[in-house]
Amino acid sequence: MEVLLSIITMGVMGFLFSLGLVIAYRKLRVDEDPKIEQVAEILPQANCGACGYAGCRAFAEAVVKGEATPNSCPVGDAEVVKQIAETLGVTAAEVVKKVARLHCRGTHDAAKNRGVYIGISTCDAAHLIGGNKQCSYGCLHFGDCARACPFDAIYMSEEGLPVVIEDKCTACGKCVEACPRNLFELHPVSQGIIVFCRSRDRGPVSRKVCKNACIACGICSRACPEAIVIENNLAKITAYKKIDPEKIPEIEKCPTDAIGRLKKEDEG
Repeated sequence: MEVLLSIITMGVMGFLFSLGLVIAYRKLRVDEDPKIEQVAEILPQANCGACGYAGCRAFAEAVVKGEATPNSCPVGDAEVVKQIAETLGVTAAEVVKKVARLHCRGTHDAAKNRGVYIGISTCDAAHLIGGNKQCSYGCLHFGDCARACPFDAIYMSEEGLPVVIEDKCTACGKCVEACPRNLFELHPVSQGIIVFCRSRDRGPVSRKVCKNACIACGICSRACPEAIVIENNLAKITAYKKIDPEKIPEIEKCPTDAIGRLKKEDEG
């Protein structure tokens, strides 16, 4: 009789606990918005984190909650943004195609060596000891950016510099993060004029260590003062939209080719 009573008691307790769990589940559960799954399926599933979220799923949740805009995914093209906007019933913002641009022309031939580097063949490691080049601002030539690119949009040229394949580049920003000398920036494709230097040394010093360095001569800034200035011994474009196309030939009279339009060797 005692055994039977124990069995009945345990059964009743089990039933009550189960009933409590069912009630708690129904009362406390949070139904996921089906639009999250719909948006997630539209995204390219690169999971690169360039949008600032852990992955495409997290980004989809943020977009549906209104914490991010449909065009915040740098990998997604105009069609992706359009589909997300239609799913959410909002107006699609204009998508400006961006690509990574390298601000250096310190090739093997142009940039003088400091000495023979013997160590780990990464830019991060070389940067810790000052690098193998006399220029302390330029490319270290070990290709951390190319290895970091998840889309194989960067390769190292025979001249030692990384080359961005524009058609493959998604502007995910991984190369920007990987370069210890901050030589990459994400620019709209339409911005064709680039300053190919980062050196802030005085002109004579920069020219001594690299043939292609900006020497702050001011030719470019005098040609287009409304868009280009010399700041910290370096040419700086302050307003791309104000660059007069007719003045580009004057800007490109730079004696070291430190500023100008992209050339074939700069693009993949």
